[in-house]
Order: sequence, then C-alpha cells, then structure tokens
Amino acid sequence: MTSVHRPGQLVGRQHEMRHIDELTGAARAGRGGALVLRGEAGIGKSALLEHARRTAGLRTVAASGSQYEQELPYAALHQLCVPVLPHLGELPAPHAETLRNTFGLVTGAPDVFRVGLAALELLSRAARDQALLCLVDDAHWLDTASSQVLAFLARRIACEPVAMLFAARPGSVADELDELPGLAVGGLGDADARTLLGARSHMTLDDQVRRRILAKARGNPLALLELPAAGGFAPPDAPSVPTRVEHGYRARLAGLPADARLLLTVASADPTGDPGLLWPAARHLGLDVRAAGEAATATGLIEFSTRIGFCHPLARSAVYRAADPEQRRTAHRALAQVTDPAADPDRRAWHRAQACTGPDEDVAAELERSASRARSRGGTAAAAAFLERAAALSLDTARRTERTLTAVRAQLDAGAGDTAARLLATVENTALNELQHARADLLRGQLAFLRHTDLDGPAHMLRAAERLADLDPGRSRDCFLDALEMSLVVGRATGVMDTVLTAARTSAPAPDLPDVLSALVRLDTDGHRAAYPLMRSVLDGDGGTPLWTRRPALAVMLAGELWDPHARAAITEWLLKTGRESGSPLVLRLGLAQQASCAVLSGDLGQAIAAIAEEEAIADAVGGPPVTYHRLQLAAVRGRRREALELFGAVTGAATASGAGQLIANTHWAAAVLHNGLGDYPAALAAARQAAAHGDLFLAGVCLPELVEAAVRCGEHAAADAALASLTERTEASGTASGLGVAAYARGLVTGVEDHYREAVEYLEKSPLVVYRARAHLLYGEWLRRAGRRRDCRGHLRTAHELLSGAGAEAFARRAADELRATGEKAHARSGSDYDRLTEQELYIARLVATGATSKEVAARLFLSPRTIDAHLRNIFRKLGVTSRRRLRDHPGLGL
Repeated sequence: MTSVHRPGQLVGRQHEMRHIDELTGAARAGRGGALVLRGEAGIGKSALLEHARRTAGLRTVAASGSQYEQELPYAALHQLCVPVLPHLGELPAPHAETLRNTFGLVTGAPDVFRVGLAALELLSRAARDQALLCLVDDAHWLDTASSQVLAFLARRIACEPVAMLFAARPGSVADELDELPGLAVGGLGDADARTLLGARSHMTLDDQVRRRILAKARGNPLALLELPAAGGFAPPDAPSVPTRVEHGYRARLAGLPADARLLLTVASADPTGDPGLLWPAARHLGLDVRAAGEAATATGLIEFSTRIGFCHPLARSAVYRAADPEQRRTAHRALAQVTDPAADPDRRAWHRAQACTGPDEDVAAELERSASRARSRGGTAAAAAFLERAAALSLDTARRTERTLTAVRAQLDAGAGDTAARLLATVENTALNELQHARADLLRGQLAFLRHTDLDGPAHMLRAAERLADLDPGRSRDCFLDALEMSLVVGRATGVMDTVLTAARTSAPAPDLPDVLSALVRLDTDGHRAAYPLMRSVLDGDGGTPLWTRRPALAVMLAGELWDPHARAAITEWLLKTGRESGSPLVLRLGLAQQASCAVLSGDLGQAIAAIAEEEAIADAVGGPPVTYHRLQLAAVRGRRREALELFGAVTGAATASGAGQLIANTHWAAAVLHNGLGDYPAALAAARQAAAHGDLFLAGVCLPELVEAAVRCGEHAAADAALASLTERTEASGTASGLGVAAYARGLVTGVEDHYREAVEYLEKSPLVVYRARAHLLYGEWLRRAGRRRDCRGHLRTAHELLSGAGAEAFARRAADELRATGEKAHARSGSDYDRLTEQELYIARLVATGATSKEVAARLFLSPRTIDAHLRNIFRKLGVTSRRRLRDHPGLGL
C-alpha cells in the first residue's frame, strides 16, 4: 500500500527501507553487515542512501565512485577514510604506516596485502564510541583497489558496530561486490509513480501527457521528476529512461551563456568536487566567475558549496558529453594548470593527458612516472591505465611499442585480461624486433594462463624460449621452465610436457649452476636411476642456491618425486618464512598449502586444518580462489566418504572446465587413498590407474603404493607387479627411508614375505610420514592375523590404530579397529572430538592463542579485527568448556 506522501518522505520504498533499517539497527547493537543496492540509473538508490544517513542515528562517512577516477588507486577508500583519519594515531604502527603510504601521506611502497586490515582497524577505532555507517554511492565506478578493499571490509565487520551500504547499477558492479548481500531496487508501482508525479510536478499535466510520462518512466523516480520539464517528450531514438533523463539535463544547457557552459564543463571534468580547483581553473580561463556561477546554479544541475555537487551523476555525464572535444580539452588543461604537481601529481598528469590533441612526449613521460607511483601504492589497475595512455601519446614508434608492451604486462598484473589482449593486438602488425617478438609471446602465454580456459599458454612460452635461444640463452631456459610449470597445470591436455623436454634438449644449460631442465631431460631419456643424482643436485643447489629459492613449485615436485619429506619440510619452512617477511601472498599461500600437505601425512591433523584456514583467509583477502590440492589430501586421509566425494566431484568439475590436468590427477590420487582406507579396492584401483596414466611428475610415483595395494586386493597381479617394479626403481634410486619403507610394504603385499613387512616398519620408523608408518603396521598386522598369529598381530594393529586415530585417518583407523576386534581385542576410541566441535578457523585461532598469541597477532594472520577474534574465542571457550586463555593452553584436544 502507498501511504499519503509527505515532503521529504520516500514514496513506495517501504521494503527497501525496512532492509536498510535492519542493517543500521544491527550496527547499533554491535553486529556489522553490508548491503548492496542494485538498480538502474535514477531508480532511487542515492535517495535510499540519504534515507539511511538521515534516519540511522549513526556516525556517517561516505564515498562515491567516479567514472573519471577509476584509474586512481584507493581514490574512493581515501574519501571514506578522510573523516576518521584523526584516529590514525591510535592504530598499531604498521597499520598506520600502511595507510599513510596508501594515501600518499608519506613516501614509500605500502604493503598492499595489509591495506584492508589497516582500514578495518581504522574503522573499528572510529566506531568505538558511536556505531559507524559507511555509504558508498556509484559503486560501479569504484577504482579497482578501493573495490577490493571495501569488499574485504564488508566481509569482516560482522563483529564490529559498522554498517556498509553500497549503491550500484546492475551488471556493472565489481566482481568483489557481487559476493556481498544484495537488494534489487526496481521501479515504483503504478500508484506510487502517480503519487510521486503528482506531488513533485510543478506544472499541470493533461491526462495524455501524464500517461505518456508514466509509460516512458516505467516507475523510475528520477524520470518521473525530470520528464515533466520536457513535456514528457524525448527523441525517438532514446533507448532507455536514463538516456531520456540525460537528454532532459542536456536541454537545460540550451541558451546558457558561454562562460556558464564552460564553468559547468570544468566542474564535470573534476570528480573531486573541490572548490579549491574549480574556482582557480575558472579564473585561469578568464571566466566571469560570479555571473557564470549564478547562471549555472539557475539550471538546477549543480550546487556550489563547500563541495561542488551535481544533482545526479547523470547530470555530470550529460554536461561532460554535451561539451565538444575542444571544450573538454580546455577544461582539463585548466584543471591541470591549477593542480599542485607536488601534492597531486597523478591527477595533474591525467588532466594533462586528457587535454592533449595528439602525441606529446612530455605528457607521456609524466604518465610513466605516475604509473610507477601507482604501482608502488599497490594500484596495478591505475598503473596500467597510465601506461596505456602514455603509449597512446608516444610519437616515436619504438617508444610507443615499448610502452604498449609494458602496459600489457601491467594490465595482466591487474587481472584485466580483455584489455591486455586488446592492447597486445595493437602491436601485432608493427615492426617488432626479435626481442620484442619474444616479449609479446611471453605476454600471450601469461594472458592464456590468466584466462584459464585457454590452453595455449605453454606453446606461447615455448615460442618465446625459441626466439630467445640466441639472444638470451639464460632467459630462454627460464621460458622453457615457465612452459613446464604451466604444463603441470594445463599441459597434459596438449602434450606440452614432451614438447618442452624435446626443445630443451637442443638448448645449452647455464654453465654456473645445476640445471633442472637437464635433470628432467635425463629422467625422460634414461629413467629414474640415471636422473635422480642430478635431480638431487639441482634440488639442493650443490652448495649454491637451492632450487626452491628460484622455482619453489618445481622444487616441491622434485622433492616429492625423490620421496624426500625432509627436503619438502625445508622448502615449506623457507616459503613460510619468506612469505611472512616479504608479505607476498603468493609465496605464503604456497607455503601454507605445503605445510597442510606435510602435516596431513605426518599425522598432525590440527596443523593441517590450521594451515588450510590461514591459506583460505589470505585467498579471501586477495580475492583469489583457495588452493585445493591440500584439501583433497586431508579429505582422503580422514576417510569420510560423503564429504570427500562431494569435494572430489566439485574439484573435478572445476578442473575439467579449466583444463587443469594436474589437479584432476591430484583428485584421482586422493580418491585412491580414500577408497583404500574404506576397503573399496575396485574403486581405489580405478582411481590409482587414472592418477598414474599420464606419468605426471611426483604424482605418478606417489600413487604407486595405492595402485599396488588395490591391485593385490582385487587379484590384479600383473598390475601390482608392474606398479611395484616402477615404485622400486624410484625409491631405490632416491634412497630415502620414506621411499624405501613404502616400497617395502608394497613388496610385502605382492610377495607375502614377512621380512618385507619388517623391513617396511624399520625404515618408516626413521620417517616423519606417520600415516605411511601406521599403514605399514596395519598391513603387517593384517598379514599376521591372516597367518593365524593373533598374539603377534595385536601389537602392530594396536600401534596402527593409535597412530591412525591420532592422525585423524578415520577410515584406516576403522580398518585397524576391525582387525583388532577379529583378534578378540577391543580398540579404544580416540578421546576428544575437538576437530569436529570447532570450525577450521576456530581451531586455528585456538591453537595460536594456546601458544600465547594475542588477539591482535591472530587478527593480523587472519585479516580480521581483534574484536572478531575475541568473539571467536568466546565461542571456542564455550565449545571446549574452558574459561580462560590459560586453560586453553592446557587443553589436550588441540594437538599441540
């Protein structure tokens, strides 16, 4: 129903206002939240934001995206934070320094990884005395950096007295905001539209015109307010209500004095709304400021106050587009002239670029400097935009080509694949030298990798490597390795691995260090016994720099191929240390994934879950998908059939769609482990065969024990013999206790010889791989029981059950328990179920706090606020039945 309209009251928006009131009411009660209002231009989103500001009773800060500021990093975030910057001194020094760098208050490159957390801390401090309302209008025009940070904040304010309300047009909202709760704002119903039209129209409308206006407006409030001024008519080619409304705004410019039109154009070209720029620019142009201002104000399009504001974003767009190109250039030229080059060099450079009529090397060079500054502040999208414009303004062909290739690289860094492809296409028909051709191929390869569905990335990398073979042999070898690393993800779909190795045979290795390509070529040509010594030399660096400091992903693969958990642990430790010290999310996430994977196999379920929780927190912070393979391993070893199969299905579907062959092989290996644990040997055999089918580095070897066990249980003796032979060749060549022990119990399965089981147990006692050690005891115990040696088998089965239960390997532990019951002995269930009572994130928090970490330290790790950590701790205390941090340290169920 529509209530009687009163001035200042929104018409027909009860549903939307109820949602907004619930959001702000929750913030007053200390429960934060976010809401994105989505609707077409003029539908009333800004009016709803104003309703929230007027009625919420909260301290309000606001920002607005700008079509003309999308290239400036953190422009909108800066707007939002300016009113609360007095709280900067209350923040921990690292957070305060991060924000000072981000907003250009001091010189330096901020740790972009921490900007979101620092901003969260700032808003939390600002909301300490009074709940805070953050209003973000025109969110579809947010700069990329601000969009990412604001989405980060919106996902982390649940325990803060902060409400965030966004307004954006549908279909144009940044991907980050798409994940937030949303509310569609549609047109007004017929009765409400008539009410608004009758209440706000100052002219008498006959029924025919009224019906025409209602039909054209389709419930759009702004159209209902603006169309009567034009008599309800619009050009016949106007395709939408916003276009009609914009036409109405442009009609108000008719008959304006030239000075007033130019003043409006200057105002529309400056999205900051800063009078300190507009009036000096107007005086620089020689405008009669008083007369021009009065005439411009009379149109109702603009208000001159402490900030310059247009009546609607469409009005700004209409004024800007109504000006001819020379008027726009004049406006930008004047704004550039009055912008302080020391305080705001980037905006000055951008205005200068917009004022150019043709190539200008001086402006292009200035844009390059702006790109460098933007990159140092984490504004990769801004750097890419500056570089693209610099290329366009370059007169010299060679410089234009160089700047274009650099801009493509920046666009790739910013994740803008389509823009990068468009730019790259502009140089394809130019006269490139051989080095530039190689750079272009490298960029094509990286672009293909970014797009995921394009499997040509390794081929482009190979072509770059071939072009560089004579020009830069070292870089050529690097390109071969780039192609190889890509092929580990997508290469099996195109057979690139073989191509990489074939091409590498004709390329000379670097003389000053062991070469990983040479080792892989040896492996492919001469087999494991011949290749493993060279692979070991490459991995360790022969007293020089270990491989993992240059190629950590390949180093992990080689360590796995060599069955060397100690090398893998060293790589993991280096990745974690380097990632935390450098702040690199990529390195730290790889380290955490390896930590989780190692912890799964070494029987530390708590550490595995904690590492997964931290990796997912970082993935969320940087807007990327979480790593998957360590989750697959955890699900496989835990042995919960339904949970594991659901995960395997989801991962396989996504990997198949993207062509990620290596991830598919990981899933098959995980399925083989799961089904062996469950005793479903036919399913385990099928999965193991699929995992081994393509000969993937590391995976083809590690799945062999699963293949042997499943094949033996299924009576597939030829398959078991072949898999054992391959496993034996690999593990004897590597010579590690882990590899030799696993091969020994696999040999015991095939031969039925007791000494092989004894040998397996002895070797694996020296290995950190607790799960494999426990499986050796389990298999030996099963063999002894079937041999009728009940007394002898109980000790091994008891050890297996204890180790497997402690490692959280539930399916294998049940196998051990069933075997013990068959001997007449009851297996004791693992005490405690804290891993099930706590979420992954809660377990991670509990373990950190139990080791003495403060709420601030935990918050920094998980990119949450200390208040949120304290809220999680209250839940943890309740679930575990403890009352203090000290008692948490003594709790036996955390696996410490």
